Amino acid sequence: MKLTNAFMVSGLTKTYQDFILDHVSFTVPDGSIVGLIGENGAGKSTTINAALGLIQKEEGTVSILGREELDRDIKEQIGVVFDGSNYPELLSPRKLNRVMKNIYRFWDEQKYWGLLKQFSLPSDKQIKQFSKGMKMKLAISVAFSHHSRLLILDEATCGLDPVVRDDILDMLLGFVQDEEHSILVSSHITSDLEKIADYIVFIHEGKVVFEKTKDELIERFGIIRCGSTQFGALDKSDIISYRRMGYEWQILVSDRKRIQKKYSKALVVPATIDEIMLLYVKGEKS
Repeated sequence: MKLTNAFMVSGLTKTYQDFILDHVSFTVPDGSIVGLIGENGAGKSTTINAALGLIQKEEGTVSILGREELDRDIKEQIGVVFDGSNYPELLSPRKLNRVMKNIYRFWDEQKYWGLLKQFSLPSDKQIKQFSKGMKMKLAISVAFSHHSRLLILDEATCGLDPVVRDDILDMLLGFVQDEEHSILVSSHITSDLEKIADYIVFIHEGKVVFEKTKDELIERFGIIRCGSTQFGALDKSDIISYRRMGYEWQILVSDRKRIQKKYSKALVVPATIDEIMLLYVKGEKS
């Protein structure tokens, strides 16, 4: 029987001295890519770490592949890739292969060697000699080589050059084609998520601001660019948030086609995910 959600967090809460992850809830539907966005320090990594049991949560439930208990069987089906080095630096990919054979029951050597070749990764070079891009490709090769059903990537493409990022995005798109696989990817590179994500979850100051389909954000949201007179004439109920940039006002709206009809003389332009996030964070509410 097909699962509804590959990954689900509900009411996830964690308190630090200067930060609270405040009842975070969202889902990763089967066969989808969900982008987790937010500025640095918003709570993206804390959410992932708490969900995976790497830090202790205070409240909330987590369901992964239909199970609330993170037992060995479930862990085998999750591929996790963090920003930075994921493996002992003194190992080579060849030695890492031997380690992984002992960790994963369903380790696929043929798949692993094929990915190393695809990524032009040397098998006998120590990982500490790898560039950041090479380390990330190695981590993704491992995640793809033990028959994961769910991939969780935390800022995995951060700091990589555009060519390497594009290679990885293509792999992620290929991974979910059969609808048996799902991905949660946190990133502040929103242009990457515009290419691959089905859903966007926006976290700000430890709270979920919205959970929407990417298509709704790209196709419906917009920004009114106008002067003070036009801004003063707007119906405040149409405004999500706004900010003043010199002589221009930028106003975030959730239905740009309706707004364009209502204010026919106004300049209403499509909004990128980056602009939406920026106006939510830095804009004022009416």
